[in-house]
Amino acid sequence: MSLFKSRAFSKQNVSKISAIALVLAFTAGLSACAPEVGSDAWCKQMKDKPSGDWTANEAADYAKHCVFK
Repeated sequence: MSLFKSRAFSKQNVSKISAIALVLAFTAGLSACAPEVGSDAWCKQMKDKPSGDWTANEAADYAKHCVFK
């Protein structure tokens, strides 16, 4: 009986570890898609984005990095 319990416990651990690894991989994938603030790609992305959708921080960063270089 204790052998069965240890197998069930290890399956739960594997499932939890797999779920955590999947979430970390997904998060890393999303963060790699966004260009670095201040880069030419970021400035172009912000220029194409409607200015009404900008946050205050984005507007300040755009002015700092793209307008007043």
